[in-house]
Amino acid sequence: MPHHHHHRHGMEHLLGLLKIKVLKGVNLAIRDVSLRTSDPYVIVKMGSQKLKTRVVKKSTNPEWNEELTLSIDDPNLPIKVLVYDKDTFTLDDKMGDAEFHIGSFLEAQRTLLDRVPSGTVISKVQPSRDNCYAKESPIIWKDGKVVQNMVLRLRNVERGEVELEIHWVDIPGSRGLAL
Repeated sequence: MPHHHHHRHGMEHLLGLLKIKVLKGVNLAIRDVSLRTSDPYVIVKMGSQKLKTRVVKKSTNPEWNEELTLSIDDPNLPIKVLVYDKDTFTLDDKMGDAEFHIGSFLEAQRTLLDRVPSGTVISKVQPSRDNCYAKESPIIWKDGKVVQNMVLRLRNVERGEVELEIHWVDIPGSRGLAL
């Protein structure tokens, strides 16, 4: 039997769902020079999955507060965050990109945390030359779940940052985050 099933999202291959709350953009690049602003939206990509926020009109400090859901089957793949400026008549302009990995987040996810108070910082991911964090990224036990807050500095653009918050959802029937 040839194996063709690795492209389909079979439940047995899924670890679970990653909820990515795209909070806001900070000091994004200006792409509409006449109006000194942009109409930004965010695309989140992981492997073959591609999700998109709505467009915020005329803002270089947009607040999306939009939750996107990725199905995770390979936790080692980077999650890419791309910012674009919506153009009516031409191709949408790139406004930078960033990426992050969820290794530390998943590690924290496996820690048993029922006994610690909400707001407890489990660990922190430090910014380095090898990642896109603009500052320390805390992984926190909050309201019964592990949450990671991150500020990503956009690359390939003159300026801008994007703030995200992620948390995990286990799916019944998936292989889960077994140790």
